[in-house]
Amino acid sequence: MSAPSSPLSFPPSSSSPVFAAVVGRLRAAGCVFAEEEAGLLLSAARSPADLSALVDRRVAGLPLEHVVGWAGFRGLRIAVDPGVFVPRRRTEFLVEQAAALAPPGAVVVDLCCGSGALGAALAAATPGLDLYAADVDPAAVRCARRNLPADRVFQGDLYGPLPAGLRGRVRILLANVPYVPTGEIGLLPAEAREHEARVALDGGADGLDVLRRVAAEAPRWLAPGGHLLFETSERQTPEAVAVVVRSGLTARVASSEELYSTVVIATRPGGGEADGPGAGSAAVRSGPVPGRSLT
Repeated sequence: MSAPSSPLSFPPSSSSPVFAAVVGRLRAAGCVFAEEEAGLLLSAARSPADLSALVDRRVAGLPLEHVVGWAGFRGLRIAVDPGVFVPRRRTEFLVEQAAALAPPGAVVVDLCCGSGALGAALAAATPGLDLYAADVDPAAVRCARRNLPADRVFQGDLYGPLPAGLRGRVRILLANVPYVPTGEIGLLPAEAREHEARVALDGGADGLDVLRRVAAEAPRWLAPGGHLLFETSERQTPEAVAVVVRSGLTARVASSEELYSTVVIATRPGGGEADGPGAGSAAVRSGPVPGRSLT
């Protein structure tokens, strides 16, 4: 699609020939939701030439979120830079579970934070959180500093860059760890495997290597009664639960059929309160979860 040579009202309306042309190009490229994407591209474009460039990038296979510069997540507009992991809608279920457990003013850590979407969404749902975040990927950290207070986002490996004073004080530990097995990375959609950082996807041989490291240190960082929450696949759930139990935490499993999401909620014993239904076991909240993509 070339930029129109004659002046026109910009951005054009959904009934304009320009909108129809964009939809046609997106459909031809295999975009399933061509009309919705066309609307977002037109809204993001500042000029006809800019629109043409945005459409070219999307047709070339870049994730829509990288093209427009943001992703919708629990009603928020999260800035997402090229190469940074795009927050998935199914992960909103993890934030929902965390929000039910986080009292106002709680110390929260968003580990493997990526864009910072989980921490931002939890902060929006629960006032007054004392929120920190960390990621090993410099591009993700730069992005997260646009979505969260910049002085609370740290770059480094897992717990390494966090303030030492947080040890034993964390009430909610969000850990959106990578959990795709190394051998299955090639099976991911091209948008993920070609345009998101490998470190945000690759969970090692069985997909649980990063989780094992997070779980091993979690009891030192969690407050008594504090919770570690992470997403996994239905297939990996039994071993993921075993990992956190071996680290001295109790565990339960929550699932959402609507979002095809499975979340493990692991709790450091103590704190004088119940750890929730099925503490110490894998109590599936909503029944079996259908097979789904790991992305």
